[in-house]
Amino acid sequence: MQENAILLLNKERGISSNKAVNKVKYLLGANKAGHLGTLDVLGEGLLPITLNKATKLFDYFLNKDKEYITIFKFGQTSKTLDLEGELTEEDKTLNLTEDDIKKVLPSLIGKQQQVPPQYSAKKVNGQTAYNLARAGKDVVLKPKEIEIYNIELLNKIEKNTFQFKVACSSGTFIRALCRDMATKLSTCGVMQRIIRTKCGNFDLKDSCSLQDIEQGKYKLISVDTIFDFQAIFLNDHEFMLVQNGVQIFMPNLENKKYKVYHGKTFLGIGEICHGKLKLILRFI
Repeated sequence: MQENAILLLNKERGISSNKAVNKVKYLLGANKAGHLGTLDVLGEGLLPITLNKATKLFDYFLNKDKEYITIFKFGQTSKTLDLEGELTEEDKTLNLTEDDIKKVLPSLIGKQQQVPPQYSAKKVNGQTAYNLARAGKDVVLKPKEIEIYNIELLNKIEKNTFQFKVACSSGTFIRALCRDMATKLSTCGVMQRIIRTKCGNFDLKDSCSLQDIEQGKYKLISVDTIFDFQAIFLNDHEFMLVQNGVQIFMPNLENKKYKVYHGKTFLGIGEICHGKLKLILRFI
């Protein structure tokens, strides 16, 4: 398979994002594969997978917004802030109501400094935080600015256990949100489940499972369709120049980004600056 494309995978619980990527790469016979944002092993849902030269899109998607459906259980917690870790604290007397939850939600919306979980892929002096934490070493992670656009309480699952929909900026740790919400409720909390439903403009409803792929039931997204830019079509001479890294003089076009084609072939994203076109993201 040589096509540069994106596949939207509905990742199942219990498989790492890298393992899911490698499985898709094998099933589709792609030369290269990557993803546009890790899901934890316990995480489910939307994992956009890039194929062949579409792996260049990682930096482009680095700061895309996300949406999740998640379940928090209050009154207990673990070192990992999810069910992967051993429970370390429990309050059997706690009995939260939906009104208790709704009172603290407004205070969690907006830009804020969030401390990542100790058990995370964050780097500390060149080492991964979760490796240090598992080795019993103290891990001090710096807060990072994130933004919670909205938190909606969907329903109460059982005692002290609630389901939420969260819309947030890239870089937000939902496990840390659970911890911070619990603190405002004067208790502790653990994330029981997380399903990513949106990543940028991609939606879970358009995804497929690994089983679907094995049965040939999948759809690839052409790389050019994800960019909302005006198109430029190059002639043969201009195409030859661009292939050799030469900037093309195009004085009649505005200084902005464009989708660049040669016939039906998508070449990449170009930018006009001072009347000259330069490919800044190449797919040729």
